[in-house]
Amino acid sequence: MSFRAIRADKTETGQTVRFVEMDEAELMDGDVTVRVTHSTVNYKDGLALSGKSAIIRRFPMVLGIDLAGIVESSGHPGFRAGDEVVLDGYGLSETHFGGYAEKARVKGDWLVKLPPGLTRAEAMAIGTAGYTAMLCVLALEGQGMTPSMGPVVVTGAAGGVGSVAIALLAKAGWSVVASTGRAEEADYLKQLGAAEIIERASLSQPGKPLGKERWAAGVDSVGSQTLANVIAQTRYGGAVAACGLAGGMDLPTSVAPFILRGVRLIGVDSVNCPMPPRLEAWARLARDLDRAKLARMTQTVPFEKTFEIGAKILAGQVRGRVVVTIAG
Repeated sequence: MSFRAIRADKTETGQTVRFVEMDEAELMDGDVTVRVTHSTVNYKDGLALSGKSAIIRRFPMVLGIDLAGIVESSGHPGFRAGDEVVLDGYGLSETHFGGYAEKARVKGDWLVKLPPGLTRAEAMAIGTAGYTAMLCVLALEGQGMTPSMGPVVVTGAAGGVGSVAIALLAKAGWSVVASTGRAEEADYLKQLGAAEIIERASLSQPGKPLGKERWAAGVDSVGSQTLANVIAQTRYGGAVAACGLAGGMDLPTSVAPFILRGVRLIGVDSVNCPMPPRLEAWARLARDLDRAKLARMTQTVPFEKTFEIGAKILAGQVRGRVVVTIAG
């Protein structure tokens, strides 16, 4: 039986990325087959959809780093037909066919059962971006950081990671400083829980190795000079969780914040995150993320508009999260 998918194929001149009809026999190896109902568009998806990114490691490749759906058949002891499941990372859209398809065959060891209280659409409104934001919050908590220590800065605040991070941190009692290059989104960020809005330019320009101590903690999805300035302005004994590179892969900083202020930089990876913290993150999201705030930051589009949203997210024109309805 055929199904629709967005597939990248290698050509002599680069890549083609387009809608195709595929057969179930073309799916990759795995012990669970899922009818995909929802996916989402993250920055990484935008890069892959552009056909100009090197993140795809094998061809052909079905794109989409997230999926939510219903198990159709399973050879895995942990899942059976009818189970609602979520999958983020594990090489989807890089080395294994992803979620931009009406069918997926994957390893059951990668799947998470849909947490009680969440719908499949809400799980994709969270998606990799929101799940990564929760991993950042857990990372800060693991370093003993608490709201009583001072404010927390969130960079890329109007994006997917930033939006969910603000909502989670504000609910936990943090005073959130939101950094954004989109001044028109100030009201939106305050509705999510931001106490203060600062201009992206104040962090994106070259700064001093040690700046004025402004915040106790940070969640950064930008990298490069922005992360360097966040670190330089973190208070003594503070911690910063870094999870993105929208501004670049470099880090033009010095050892000064680390050896003079004891600042800690924590790398957060969502792709190959082990299952115990992955399950903890999803359980916390189901418990702690305000559904009204999640709805406020989310738009829903049909499968056909995936390319349009991918281009917009690369241009910085997407606020919050996007749910892609793959099938009913």
